[in-house]
Amino acid sequence: MNIINKLTLRHMKENKRRTLVTIIGVIISVAMVTAVATLGVSFLDLMKRQIMVNDGEWHVQYKDVNSSQINAISEDQNTEKVFLSKDLGYAALPEMEDEEKPYLFIKEYSSQGFEQFPVKLAEGRLPEAENEIVISDHFIDDSDVSYKIGDQIKFEIGERYTKSAPEPLGQNDPLQRDENGLTEELQVSSTETYKVVGIIERPEWEPLWSPGYTLISYIDSDSLGDNASVDAVVTVKDIKGTIFKDAEKLAEENDIAQVRFNNELLRLYGVTDNDNLRVTLFSLAGIIMSVIIIGSISLIYNAFAISVSERARHLGMLSSVGATKKQKRNSVFFEGSVIGLISIPIGIIAGILGIGATFLFINSFIAEALGTTEKLEVVVTPSSILIACTISIVTIFISTFIPARKASKISAIDAIRQTQDIKLSRRKVKTSKMVRKIFGLEAEIGLKNVKRNRKRYYATLFSLVISIILFLSVSFFTDSLGRSIEMSQDRLDYDIMVSGNKGDISELKSLTTLDNITSHSIQKQVQLTSMVEKDKFPEELNDLIKRENIELEDGKYQYYVNVYGMDSSSFKAFAQKAGTEAEKFEKENLTAIIVEDISYQDYESSKFIESKSIIAEPGEKLQLLNTNYETNETSPVGEITIGALTDQLPIGVHSTGIGGMDVIVPMDTFNNLLDVSNDSIEADSFLYMNSTDPMKTQEALEEVTPSSLYIYNVYQNRQREEQLVMFMSVFTYGFIALISLISIANIFNTISTSISLRKKEFAMLKSVGMTPKGFNKMINYESVFYGVNALLFGLPISFIIMYLIHRSTRETFEYGFTLPWMDLLFVIIAIFVIVSSAMLYSISKIKKENIIEGLKQDNI
Repeated sequence: MNIINKLTLRHMKENKRRTLVTIIGVIISVAMVTAVATLGVSFLDLMKRQIMVNDGEWHVQYKDVNSSQINAISEDQNTEKVFLSKDLGYAALPEMEDEEKPYLFIKEYSSQGFEQFPVKLAEGRLPEAENEIVISDHFIDDSDVSYKIGDQIKFEIGERYTKSAPEPLGQNDPLQRDENGLTEELQVSSTETYKVVGIIERPEWEPLWSPGYTLISYIDSDSLGDNASVDAVVTVKDIKGTIFKDAEKLAEENDIAQVRFNNELLRLYGVTDNDNLRVTLFSLAGIIMSVIIIGSISLIYNAFAISVSERARHLGMLSSVGATKKQKRNSVFFEGSVIGLISIPIGIIAGILGIGATFLFINSFIAEALGTTEKLEVVVTPSSILIACTISIVTIFISTFIPARKASKISAIDAIRQTQDIKLSRRKVKTSKMVRKIFGLEAEIGLKNVKRNRKRYYATLFSLVISIILFLSVSFFTDSLGRSIEMSQDRLDYDIMVSGNKGDISELKSLTTLDNITSHSIQKQVQLTSMVEKDKFPEELNDLIKRENIELEDGKYQYYVNVYGMDSSSFKAFAQKAGTEAEKFEKENLTAIIVEDISYQDYESSKFIESKSIIAEPGEKLQLLNTNYETNETSPVGEITIGALTDQLPIGVHSTGIGGMDVIVPMDTFNNLLDVSNDSIEADSFLYMNSTDPMKTQEALEEVTPSSLYIYNVYQNRQREEQLVMFMSVFTYGFIALISLISIANIFNTISTSISLRKKEFAMLKSVGMTPKGFNKMINYESVFYGVNALLFGLPISFIIMYLIHRSTRETFEYGFTLPWMDLLFVIIAIFVIVSSAMLYSISKIKKENIIEGLKQDNI
């Protein structure tokens, strides 16, 4: 080790506090980067494992292929494994025809398929021949049928059809029925006999609402003929962006009609045919990682900049005895290397341990939050560690580069005279006379102090500006994330829904007196139409009309209008939430509340969009029509007056799409509206309930509910949505808290060190008669100058970054850009509080020092 490096180490030891603060700052930076990288890898690993548990490990599925096509798929250079699958069809269970699951659903796998798909054996063995089958344990539990291992079972197998749909129904299609019974039929096509060889656990891929219990048989891949029709399921060797084109090209070359992709699993490998989603994910990840790097650079840079200021005389003395510019520059780089060698390993370990502790905390409720059976496991990959190390090294290098260049340019004379930081001229420290007149002499001295010591002022200002940017960017990111989740979810605000037909609510009213019900809303609903003038179209509707070349009728577009009638108490509660008075709508007949703000998914662009339903004002009228879509004839229903517009939705009502409108009226208005129309309009009735114990309430409802009513318990789905929001909040608000702590530490470190370097200056002011009161006023004014200037720079830059975050989400979620006013107010107050606190804390450390000792002070 050369003499320069030895002297650098000695200087670091002598200034333990600043060195320790720098090391801690780098450790926090590295830990954050490591935690973010590890979180990303671990979360992807969780979702991959969960998808494999639910749907199996596969990437591409070729539908209805024969043996020669299977051979072509197997010989493709990117094919790793091929296994066969076939949905054979349904077999009816006559003894269970009145149940929600009146069928057995028979599926077939090849031997490799049993390994790739999540089939969990509970008893016996898996099928090894075409006449063998395994049955599901929940079929045995739910039914009175006493099948057991060794039984021979004969099935009449076919497909489910409805009159309205030419394609057969599958397991994702619930049982089709109405008040008169089943509206579907089973068309039998074959009869098969199987031997039961095992019992499996209920497959995860079987939907809860599916009408058939899953049974699995065997496909012998060696005995397939040219006329065989099975599904070839493939895992590929190299998962890359061209997988979609490559698979479709292979299908086209071999006359394969249909190709299906495991999009959920491929997306987790970074491969998706939805470029909008990919752009959104990578943009947000890039922005949030940039925020971490910028915050880290600001903290580390300030530490090294202060270090160079402290060592100015030391470096000048080295110059006087022959040290070259390169040696002085390398001394700063050496200091950065030492700090990096200490901090990076500790930071990586701290980041992994920190995210591991977080996983232990959240794994207790992650199953409910994400609807998973798997748990988060800490996954550390060489690439994630390499990314953390690379980002940390680059961060330290950038942070030391400017101070290193500055150190190399310090001459011996300037360093010994201590003139490199403060270079005065009358013009540079000139202040407005108004400052002295309005605020006094102390304010003028404080402002001159700021102007004459520009480099330290800029270092402190930089810390403040970065802190503002970090906080506002991350909080805006969090708000955007929450808003995006809200738009993509169904926003269930009830636990149980009971539905009926023909608008009869008398049966529904009798159910509201059951125990455990905390709130309820009875509604009637009917879908009508309305011809709306062009000047009332929102921008998104205009775009849709142009894109699809829709012809207007006399300059009007036919809106579909969902009219909801609400019982008196429910309407009063909704009107209050909408910011209006319910009495006005009850007195003025045919007056309605229009839901003005809507959010919907545009399936062509895959975007979630926020828009206006209609551009209208209270007092305007809408003519409602009843449209017969079969004959395309319309008949007038009535005219309603817009009483109020709102962005709120009633309980149970989902936002309509573009070209649609939700109209909310009291129940009396609803009945009066339909009374003047013809009898062809049929309204549906709904009861929405929240309960302290939804499962018990469901049981009670099932005992008293007539067969004409249907019960839907959405409590679990609702809990899952709420848990998902909470799950994301744990990370995002935790991240905000960490960023805030780093920012505050950065500000305190910069200001306290800057104050410590000004001991001689403060001693001089006291020596010429400045009183403690005047001294405090000067420091307070300096705090104000710092705060105001930081806000003048920080807020505009933050606005730009927030807009960039907003633009990045527009690829998937489209909504208006609004500033977070409460966050802005918080930042403005917090900046002045933090700066003042840092100033007062630093001054308290030197206030009692002797003036003579202060004048003799050369460094901290």
